[in-house]
Amino acid sequence: MQENIDLPKEYLRFPEPYKRVPRLMRIAHTLVGLVLFPVYWGMAYVVHTPGLAFRGLCALKGMRLLLRERDFVRAYGLLVAPLDSVRYFEFDFMWSAVKKIRIQSYLDVSSPRMLPLMITDREKGLIADLINPDKKDLPTTISLANSFGVADRCRFHGSLIEEAQLRQESFDLITSMSVIEHIPDDKGAIQKMWDLLKPGGVLIISIPCAAKASEEYTNLNDYQLIDTDEKGFVFWQRYYDEELIQEKIFNITGLPRRSQIYAEKKAGSYNRNVIQKRSNPYYPYWQEPLMMGMQYEFMDRLVDLPGMGVMAMEFVKPDQKSSSLK
Repeated sequence: MQENIDLPKEYLRFPEPYKRVPRLMRIAHTLVGLVLFPVYWGMAYVVHTPGLAFRGLCALKGMRLLLRERDFVRAYGLLVAPLDSVRYFEFDFMWSAVKKIRIQSYLDVSSPRMLPLMITDREKGLIADLINPDKKDLPTTISLANSFGVADRCRFHGSLIEEAQLRQESFDLITSMSVIEHIPDDKGAIQKMWDLLKPGGVLIISIPCAAKASEEYTNLNDYQLIDTDEKGFVFWQRYYDEELIQEKIFNITGLPRRSQIYAEKKAGSYNRNVIQKRSNPYYPYWQEPLMMGMQYEFMDRLVDLPGMGVMAMEFVKPDQKSSSLK
């Protein structure tokens, strides 16, 4: 049951996106991206942006798709803009953690598709369960899994995590990248994942955070999973502070084995960036790695955040048998 915790509400109004972009302008924008993406990628190394190694793996996948399947559209995305915004940090944290874990059974809960597909591709004997309640987006994930050659080792679930028919204590690893904050009953979702995890298994999640918790509402209902209110706004996400993380997550999982915080240096950078992507058809996605290194930084405490950030956490479920012997 969802607990009734009143949080300050913030409203973010997105402008209407452009519906038509001239073909010649699209071509020019694409060509500029092909020329400039390696420049910004290189400069990102100078400012120590996290996630560049994972970005390199995405680029290799893009080259293979281009050479083997002549799939220019997907190859372009993987080469020029495979990640965006704080995803650079999140992919870096999760990929580095996963590389150290022995995995036989794996569940991903609605993370950006490159994470579960790359994990499944790396672990050749792995069978992965992928949850994605977005009926419009799920076919794209399945298609890309086919292109990667991993679809036969994936089970796709077009449902919410709370509705998933999965056996308890059956997964060595569960990942969920920036998803919990969008779920109205976030504590229930964490409990469900914890129940599905084997003793000794690893749960890796990331959530947006701030010095003070709040809820964000927007005028765009992208996923059509939650009803809009009388003002035409829909619940979008939460920003978690220390108290809310304790209540919603740590009370179930205990403290994480490892955690990191990556946050904007000046409040407002994230929202300005999100609005630009929604409103500018010529947004230069290839600049993202440099932008992240310049506008964001690692921080030690949530109370010190000037604006929003992302907190990534790695938990290990206690092995009850081992604990009882101590």
